[in-house]
Amino acid sequence: MKPEQQSDDSDEQTAGCGAGLSLDDLRSRIDEIDRKLVAMLNERANVVVQVGNLKRSDGTPIYAPHREQAVLSKVLGLNAGPLSDRTVETIYRELMSGSFSLELPLRVGYLGPRGSFSHMAAVRHFGSSVEHLDLHTIDGVFREVAGGQANYGLVPYENSTMGSITDTLDAFTQFDVTIYAEAMIEINHHLMAACAPDEITAIHSKPQIFEQCRDWILNHFPSTPLVPESSSAAAVEFASQNHGVAAIGSALAGKIYGINSVFEHIEDHPNNITRFLVIAKQEAQRTGNDKTSIMFTTADKPGALVDVLNVFRENAINLSHIEKRPSRRTNWEYTFFIDCEAHGQDDNMRSAIEQSRVHCERLKVLGSYPRAQRTL
Repeated sequence: MKPEQQSDDSDEQTAGCGAGLSLDDLRSRIDEIDRKLVAMLNERANVVVQVGNLKRSDGTPIYAPHREQAVLSKVLGLNAGPLSDRTVETIYRELMSGSFSLELPLRVGYLGPRGSFSHMAAVRHFGSSVEHLDLHTIDGVFREVAGGQANYGLVPYENSTMGSITDTLDAFTQFDVTIYAEAMIEINHHLMAACAPDEITAIHSKPQIFEQCRDWILNHFPSTPLVPESSSAAAVEFASQNHGVAAIGSALAGKIYGINSVFEHIEDHPNNITRFLVIAKQEAQRTGNDKTSIMFTTADKPGALVDVLNVFRENAINLSHIEKRPSRRTNWEYTFFIDCEAHGQDDNMRSAIEQSRVHCERLKVLGSYPRAQRTL
């Protein structure tokens, strides 16, 4: 991984990147390179338009996770620096977002409001050129995708410090959708206020975010009241309009609502990652580095859960996640969710699924999809 670097447009760096050239000469070189870049980007876009015409004629999905993985792997393999891999990936994700809009405008639903971490995740994964839909609730995202009003939805699935998102698990039992891709998003919390730190009289945010910043808050604002809000974005919006009120939320929310960060990266655990799922109505193609998510309710017999888990062990399939939720059908009956490191088309995965059905009252494959390669 290349080290993070500042923009070459700064005077300090351009002054030293060409021996014997003046600052004006270097800026002229940058201008010429920019002209070539824009021409080549539009040349690429013309090819994208042709690809879109072919996709529409045969019904091929505009957004294809396996193709996205292939493109990103190829360009990162070509990157010799000094730009970091993260910078190159961000550029190409935005470039692909613009390509989607040329091929066929996409509507992507997320858990709102604007400025929420789900909104931030949708922008990082799909770019800013698609249409982002604030659907207010996780159920709303599932409902719009299942009904065809949204092409895709992005929902939080699990957090590295707080565990599974139960609303998402429950929604899978109610709506007929497929997991199409996943995204690993780094979550950074910022304390924002329209006043100086010593003027803060209350801090607003979601209760879960207070938990993720508990130690920091106790060290810096031990006696300041914590006010729960329905979303971090709503808290940031409120803080932007009320002097003395601070909010903990995303940098994107601060940008949207015009309020500055007083303290950045205040989460107690620096490696705070949320795993998001892209849901759709179609299935993803195999890449060779995939996951399969399954939902099942075991038969009412002793050892049924152990029997199911043994099936995957005997087929040499690693389980990377397991969770349970009340089935909502019968009291004390549970639905289990597992993630398997294999694709549903792999021989051992097909065998494991069929063998597991013997021990289950119900079993549904939620989707096979490419594993996220990097944290965004």
